[in-house]
Amino acid sequence: MNRVHDETSEALLAAAHRLLAGEGPDALTVRRIATEAGMSTMNVYSRFGGKDGVIDELYVYGYNKLFDAIEQVEETDDALDDLRRVAIAYRTFATEHPMYYEIMFRGANPSTQSVDRALAGLGNFVARLERAAERGAVRFPADLDSTAATAWLWGTCHGLVSLELDGIADEVVDWAKIYASATEVAITGLRPAAFHDSSN
Repeated sequence: MNRVHDETSEALLAAAHRLLAGEGPDALTVRRIATEAGMSTMNVYSRFGGKDGVIDELYVYGYNKLFDAIEQVEETDDALDDLRRVAIAYRTFATEHPMYYEIMFRGANPSTQSVDRALAGLGNFVARLERAAERGAVRFPADLDSTAATAWLWGTCHGLVSLELDGIADEVVDWAKIYASATEVAITGLRPAAFHDSSN
Protein backbone atom coordinates (compact mmCIF):
# COMPACT_ATOMS: atom_id res chain seq x y z
CA MET A 1 0.00 0.00 0.00
CA ASN A 2 1.23 3.49 -0.88
CA ARG A 3 0.98 5.50 2.31
CA VAL A 4 0.05 9.15 2.38
CA HIS A 5 2.55 11.29 4.29
CA ASP A 6 1.02 14.59 5.33
CA GLU A 7 0.27 16.48 8.53
CA THR A 8 -2.47 14.02 9.42
CA SER A 9 -0.24 10.98 9.04
CA GLU A 10 2.53 12.69 11.00
CA ALA A 11 0.08 13.48 13.81
CA LEU A 12 -1.07 9.87 13.88
CA LEU A 13 2.50 8.62 14.01
CA ALA A 14 3.32 11.05 16.81
CA ALA A 15 0.31 9.69 18.71
CA ALA A 16 1.52 6.12 18.12
CA HIS A 17 4.99 7.00 19.40
CA ARG A 18 3.47 8.45 22.58
CA LEU A 19 1.29 5.41 23.17
CA LEU A 20 4.18 3.03 22.57
CA ALA A 21 6.47 4.91 24.93
CA GLY A 22 3.84 5.29 27.63
CA GLU A 23 1.92 2.03 27.50
CA GLY A 24 3.69 -0.39 25.19
CA PRO A 25 2.68 -2.20 21.98
CA ASP A 26 -0.66 -3.42 23.36
CA ALA A 27 -1.90 0.18 23.33
CA LEU A 28 -1.46 0.44 19.58
CA THR A 29 -5.03 -0.12 18.46
CA VAL A 30 -6.67 1.86 15.68
CA ARG A 31 -9.08 3.45 18.12
CA ARG A 32 -6.40 4.39 20.66
CA ILE A 33 -4.13 5.88 18.00
CA ALA A 34 -6.96 7.92 16.49
CA THR A 35 -8.21 9.10 19.87
CA GLU A 36 -4.70 10.09 20.99
CA ALA A 37 -4.34 12.13 17.79
CA GLY A 38 -7.80 13.67 18.18
CA MET A 39 -9.04 12.17 14.92
CA SER A 40 -11.42 9.57 13.58
CA THR A 41 -10.36 5.98 12.98
CA MET A 42 -10.89 6.49 9.24
CA ASN A 43 -7.71 8.57 9.17
CA VAL A 44 -5.69 5.59 10.37
CA TYR A 45 -7.12 3.41 7.62
CA SER A 46 -6.78 6.00 4.87
CA ARG A 47 -3.15 6.82 5.72
CA PHE A 48 -1.81 3.45 6.88
CA GLY A 49 -4.36 0.80 5.98
CA GLY A 50 -4.91 0.05 9.65
CA LYS A 51 -2.91 -0.76 12.76
CA ASP A 52 -0.31 -2.90 10.99
CA GLY A 53 0.66 0.00 8.76
CA VAL A 54 1.32 2.22 11.76
CA ILE A 55 3.33 -0.49 13.49
CA ASP A 56 5.32 -1.00 10.29
CA GLU A 57 6.35 2.65 10.45
CA LEU A 58 7.43 2.21 14.07
CA TYR A 59 9.39 -0.90 13.07
CA VAL A 60 11.37 1.08 10.50
CA TYR A 61 11.85 3.94 12.95
CA GLY A 62 13.30 1.54 15.51
CA TYR A 63 15.75 0.00 13.07
CA ASN A 64 16.80 3.42 11.82
CA LYS A 65 17.52 4.47 15.41
CA LEU A 66 19.46 1.27 16.10
CA PHE A 67 21.60 1.53 12.99
CA ASP A 68 22.19 5.23 13.57
CA ALA A 69 23.54 4.33 17.02
CA ILE A 70 25.82 1.67 15.53
CA GLU A 71 27.02 3.87 12.68
CA GLN A 72 27.99 6.56 15.19
CA VAL A 73 30.63 4.18 16.53
CA GLU A 74 33.72 5.46 14.75
CA GLU A 75 36.12 3.04 13.12
CA THR A 76 39.63 3.21 14.52
CA ASP A 77 42.85 1.25 14.11
CA ASP A 78 41.61 -1.16 16.79
CA ALA A 79 38.90 -3.15 15.01
CA LEU A 80 38.19 -5.41 17.98
CA ASP A 81 37.59 -2.46 20.26
CA ASP A 82 35.34 -0.96 17.60
CA LEU A 83 33.25 -4.15 17.73
CA ARG A 84 33.11 -3.96 21.51
CA ARG A 85 31.76 -0.43 21.27
CA VAL A 86 29.23 -1.55 18.66
CA ALA A 87 28.03 -4.23 21.09
CA ILE A 88 27.71 -1.62 23.83
CA ALA A 89 25.75 0.66 21.48
CA TYR A 90 23.41 -2.22 20.66
CA ARG A 91 22.61 -2.97 24.30
CA THR A 92 22.29 0.74 25.12
CA PHE A 93 19.71 1.17 22.37
CA ALA A 94 17.73 -1.87 23.47
CA THR A 95 17.68 -0.98 27.16
CA GLU A 96 16.87 2.68 26.52
CA HIS A 97 14.16 1.93 23.93
CA PRO A 98 12.67 -1.41 25.04
CA MET A 99 9.25 -0.76 23.49
CA TYR A 100 10.76 -0.15 20.05
CA TYR A 101 12.95 -3.19 20.50
CA GLU A 102 9.84 -5.26 21.15
CA ILE A 103 8.17 -3.90 18.03
CA MET A 104 11.27 -4.64 15.97
CA PHE A 105 11.59 -8.25 17.06
CA ARG A 106 8.18 -9.35 18.30
CA GLY A 107 5.36 -6.91 17.74
CA ALA A 108 5.31 -6.27 14.00
CA ASN A 109 4.26 -7.95 10.78
CA PRO A 110 6.68 -5.91 8.67
CA SER A 111 6.31 -5.19 4.99
CA THR A 112 8.91 -6.46 2.54
CA GLN A 113 10.23 -2.93 2.14
CA SER A 114 10.68 -2.57 5.88
CA VAL A 115 12.47 -5.90 6.19
CA ASP A 116 14.77 -4.78 3.37
CA ARG A 117 15.64 -1.69 5.43
CA ALA A 118 16.52 -3.87 8.41
CA LEU A 119 18.71 -6.13 6.27
CA ALA A 120 20.42 -3.11 4.70
CA GLY A 121 21.51 -2.00 8.16
CA LEU A 122 22.83 -5.48 8.83
CA GLY A 123 24.75 -5.15 5.57
CA ASN A 124 26.57 -2.13 6.99
CA PHE A 125 27.69 -4.24 9.93
CA VAL A 126 28.83 -7.00 7.54
CA ALA A 127 30.93 -4.44 5.67
CA ARG A 128 32.51 -3.35 8.94
CA LEU A 129 33.56 -6.92 9.70
CA GLU A 130 34.87 -7.39 6.17
CA ARG A 131 37.05 -4.30 6.48
CA ALA A 132 38.40 -5.62 9.77
CA ALA A 133 39.23 -8.92 8.07
CA GLU A 134 40.98 -7.14 5.19
CA ARG A 135 43.17 -5.38 7.75
CA GLY A 136 43.99 -8.70 9.39
CA ALA A 137 42.28 -7.81 12.66
CA VAL A 138 39.74 -10.62 12.50
CA ARG A 139 39.49 -13.99 10.83
CA PHE A 140 36.32 -15.95 10.16
CA PRO A 141 35.98 -19.63 11.09
CA ALA A 142 36.21 -21.92 8.10
CA ASP A 143 32.47 -22.58 8.08
CA LEU A 144 31.42 -18.92 8.42
CA ASP A 145 31.57 -16.05 5.95
CA SER A 146 31.28 -12.39 6.96
CA THR A 147 27.46 -12.44 6.84
CA ALA A 148 27.26 -15.55 8.99
CA ALA A 149 29.81 -14.13 11.43
CA THR A 150 27.73 -10.96 11.71
CA ALA A 151 24.60 -13.02 12.37
CA TRP A 152 26.53 -14.90 15.07
CA LEU A 153 27.54 -11.69 16.83
CA TRP A 154 24.05 -10.24 16.39
CA GLY A 155 22.51 -13.40 17.81
CA THR A 156 24.77 -13.20 20.85
CA CYS A 157 23.77 -9.59 21.50
CA HIS A 158 20.08 -10.10 20.76
CA GLY A 159 19.70 -13.25 22.83
CA LEU A 160 21.20 -11.72 25.96
CA VAL A 161 19.37 -8.41 25.56
CA SER A 162 16.06 -10.21 25.07
CA LEU A 163 16.51 -12.16 28.30
CA GLU A 164 17.42 -8.97 30.12
CA LEU A 165 14.40 -7.07 28.79
CA ASP A 166 12.14 -9.97 29.75
CA GLY A 167 13.41 -9.70 33.32
CA ILE A 168 14.53 -13.31 33.37
CA ALA A 169 16.43 -14.22 36.55
CA ASP A 170 16.98 -10.56 37.48
CA GLU A 171 17.26 -11.55 41.13
CA VAL A 172 20.33 -13.71 40.59
CA VAL A 173 21.87 -12.51 37.30
CA ASP A 174 23.78 -9.35 36.48
CA TRP A 175 22.86 -9.09 32.80
CA ALA A 176 25.16 -6.14 32.11
CA LYS A 177 28.14 -8.12 33.38
CA ILE A 178 27.14 -11.25 31.48
CA TYR A 179 26.58 -9.26 28.29
CA ALA A 180 30.03 -7.70 28.54
CA SER A 181 31.68 -11.08 29.15
CA ALA A 182 29.78 -12.97 26.45
CA THR A 183 30.32 -10.36 23.74
CA GLU A 184 34.00 -10.18 24.69
CA VAL A 185 34.32 -13.94 24.18
CA ALA A 186 32.50 -13.73 20.84
CA ILE A 187 34.58 -10.81 19.58
CA THR A 188 38.00 -12.04 20.73
CA GLY A 189 37.13 -15.40 19.19
CA LEU A 190 37.49 -13.69 15.80
CA ARG A 191 41.12 -12.79 16.39
CA PRO A 192 43.51 -14.57 14.02
CA ALA A 193 45.44 -15.83 17.07
CA ALA A 194 42.30 -17.67 18.21
CA PHE A 195 42.67 -20.10 15.28
CA HIS A 196 45.13 -22.96 15.19
CA ASP A 197 47.04 -23.63 12.01
CA SER A 198 45.90 -27.10 10.97
CA SER A 199 49.18 -27.64 9.09
CA ASN A 200 51.16 -27.76 12.34
